[in-house]
Amino acid sequence: MHAHRLCQRLILWLLLSLTVLALPAWSAEPVLDAASVDAAPLSLTTYVALLEDPDRTLTLQDVQSPTVAARFKGDQPPGSALGLGFTRSAYWLRLTLRNTGATPLQRMLVVENPRISHIQLHQPDSQGGYRSTSTGCDTDASTRVYPSRHFVFPLTLAPASEQVLYLRMESSVGLLIPLQLWEPAAFHAYERDDYVGKAWYFGIAAAMILFNLMLFVALRDRVYLLYVLFAVCISTTLAIKNGLAPEFIWGGTYLDSNVAYYSGVSLSLAAMLLFMRRMLQTDRLLPRVDRLLLGLVILYLLTPLAYAVALPVFGRLAILLNLTTAILIIGVGLACAIKRQRSAYFFLGAFALLMLGGAMTTLRAMGLMPTNVFTVDGIQLGSALEMILLAFALADRYNVMRRDKARVQEELLQAQQALVDTLKSSERELEQRVAQRTDELQLLNSKLETLSLTDALTGIANRRHFDQVLAQEWSRAQRLGHPVALAIMDVDWFKPYNDHYGHPAGDACLQQVAQALDATVCRSSDLVARYGGEEFVFLAPMTDDAGAQEIARRVVQAVQALASPHAASPLGHVTVSIGVAALQPGHDTLPGQLMQRADAALYQAKKQGRNRVALG
Repeated sequence: MHAHRLCQRLILWLLLSLTVLALPAWSAEPVLDAASVDAAPLSLTTYVALLEDPDRTLTLQDVQSPTVAARFKGDQPPGSALGLGFTRSAYWLRLTLRNTGATPLQRMLVVENPRISHIQLHQPDSQGGYRSTSTGCDTDASTRVYPSRHFVFPLTLAPASEQVLYLRMESSVGLLIPLQLWEPAAFHAYERDDYVGKAWYFGIAAAMILFNLMLFVALRDRVYLLYVLFAVCISTTLAIKNGLAPEFIWGGTYLDSNVAYYSGVSLSLAAMLLFMRRMLQTDRLLPRVDRLLLGLVILYLLTPLAYAVALPVFGRLAILLNLTTAILIIGVGLACAIKRQRSAYFFLGAFALLMLGGAMTTLRAMGLMPTNVFTVDGIQLGSALEMILLAFALADRYNVMRRDKARVQEELLQAQQALVDTLKSSERELEQRVAQRTDELQLLNSKLETLSLTDALTGIANRRHFDQVLAQEWSRAQRLGHPVALAIMDVDWFKPYNDHYGHPAGDACLQQVAQALDATVCRSSDLVARYGGEEFVFLAPMTDDAGAQEIARRVVQAVQALASPHAASPLGHVTVSIGVAALQPGHDTLPGQLMQRADAALYQAKKQGRNRVALG
């Protein structure tokens, strides 16, 4: 009897010892009254105890044993998620829920991260045991007990009861666990709004894809096709990231894995790099960097093979590579903007937000950023803003192309109008050559197409054009017996201007003077031209000395009104000197005589102090 009593005491002492050993693990683990969760979700971070399983071999029976149960760690820091970073360990979470009410209680346990590879929920059943549910993004979509882009587990708590739940989680990439408890009606309302938000994004993406595809068909510009490729890749990748692939993409069950997600990111960045090269013309502006970009494109096209073989090994390197590429893309955009590449300004505005969102999401996956709407949906928000801003960039590109086309058409119309004016002024001769008109028009059009008669810097006629028109007008004046006026104009002290301000400023000065000359000499029969260097001329048929002088004086005043600073000029601003001559051609006179008289008059204007008109 004494031995039996001693045995009972020994057993009782062992049970008390095991209870005491278990107390440290359970004492720091608060019990959650599930009835306190109503309209707003409750983050369960501070309510769970955490156990790391480095070998990924522990079972439910193992973690329930007193020895292993004592290793659970409570007192998790408050926050919206448990950020465990890149780890190959499995993690067990223990959560105790209580229903203090007199009726059954329905709640939704939500793991708000679609990128966790494997999740197991062990929940008490009515027979005193546990029923297990296994799911995850690297498993078949049919394993989800509730159809949602997140992992949702409906819970039923009996009246006046307490349940201990166990969750086992493992991921081939970063392990981030946002665990929440919802009231069912509140969760359904949130879920509806969440899907509406995602639908807005994919609606924008679909519109941009169709819009740019139509622009490519209409304009045959490959930049639009490359953007379509990028938009398809990024929207598909975001569908995988957000857990929407099984619901909205054919074959999405196979696209829901982390291998597919990381491969989608690589393909999206490869498409972006190709689009950036075309849009910013890096092969011309940054040839060395362009070769680096092509190398990155090839590398990104090969990375899906590495992910398929060993994603856990290459995952962390992929994050660093993606961050480096984001910085490189912004750097290339800035470099092109500094070189005044027009598209670079739009590119920076559109893609800086996308890169920022991607960086925030990546840092969250590494456990370096907290979980919030900006880090969770950073890429999606950035991508939506990028698409909206890029719509303006593509519209600007289209407008530039349309303006260039309109300018070419306007130049052709002006050339045709000049031809018509020349033909009208030669009516007497043309009346005798009616039969030859069509052949002459074809010949003149051919000459206009093969010979440029415009000065490249100033946009007015060049010396060759002037010489041709002078010869034509001289012959016509000989036949009709009317005078021809010629003016030679020189920018005063132009060489000191160039030495002081530099050649680019000198070119700009010549352009301003040419515009003033062209705007002042406005008769359709007159011709203004750049004769060479800083010398300009204008030819005025059927104009005598007085008329030519009046035109020249207006030109002097127009240039003076520009008030362009000229530090090397005694007058302090840019001025011109003009020599004018008018002559009625005879049978024994040549155009060179008119040029000599105008040139001599120009010399007199300079000799008299410049910024004036002299008559020769």
